Amino acid sequence: MDPCPVVHHNSPMKLITTTQGMDPRPGLALSETVGVDLPTADPSLPSNWHALLPDLGRVRTVFEKHVDRLDEMEVLITAGENLLLPFLDLAKTRLLAPIILPSKIIAVGLNYRDHAEEQNRELPSRPMLFSKATTCLQAPGFPIELPEDLKQVDAEGELAVVIGKPGRAIARENVRDHIAGYTCFNDVSDREAQYSDRQYFRGKSIDTGGPCGPWIVTPDELPDLARGLEITCRWNGEIMQQSNTDQLIFPVDHLISYISRNMTLLPGDIISTGTPGGVGVFRDPQVFLKPGDTVEVTIEDIGRLSNPVTRWLHPASP
Repeated sequence: MDPCPVVHHNSPMKLITTTQGMDPRPGLALSETVGVDLPTADPSLPSNWHALLPDLGRVRTVFEKHVDRLDEMEVLITAGENLLLPFLDLAKTRLLAPIILPSKIIAVGLNYRDHAEEQNRELPSRPMLFSKATTCLQAPGFPIELPEDLKQVDAEGELAVVIGKPGRAIARENVRDHIAGYTCFNDVSDREAQYSDRQYFRGKSIDTGGPCGPWIVTPDELPDLARGLEITCRWNGEIMQQSNTDQLIFPVDHLISYISRNMTLLPGDIISTGTPGGVGVFRDPQVFLKPGDTVEVTIEDIGRLSNPVTRWLHPASP
């Protein structure tokens, strides 16, 4: 008789988006190596996260059905065997940003106490919001591409919250009902554009300047409102930023309630909650990204987002 498999009741539910061809597909990461393709596991489910996020109970049913086979799948991978669908060998699967084309990406400036201190600025009395174009999103492991003329590009490791259920004027005590989960985010910033424009949109929206992922961890797997999580950003292995989400001036529930007073939040919307102290522009001497660098954003109990930095070359004219 085969031995009973080890049951991974403590494995967190991680939401991913993959592609095995041209179309993005929602899935689950059971571990760093094993995933599940949701449309194959349950063809009755919608085929995109925007429709799935408001009803994660059905997704959890699929997760609970398949997570007990995690050890079996990992043994097959170790043996060099191919996995049969709905299971995915994540080493052979392209992970995309976990959310594809959100209706909006909202970021928060000056929201860590240590970031305000490094600028010798008073703590803000209300959240300072700006937007990033959704075209900035980049997949985990894929490059941050710097055009030749961008000389002052910085990286900012951040905790991002993803909206699950739509809402307008959400009361602070009801915010938890609207959160799908949390992910790592890198708010790559063209400082020259940011400061010369006197507003953030252009400098914060460069293509590939919004690495996100590698997955979304659901709230039930984390401390309430993602409080007390260590957050680190490394360039080429060197720690640039190291802090804790307890340093947030305006925590997640405050941000969601505040933002939703003015705009309806929709499933898949990304709120990047701000960056800790240690960014390159406020160092002496200043430090900026260059081709050949690697940036890693790590958040405790969520994961690690790693992206190389490369030179973007304008396509030759026809």
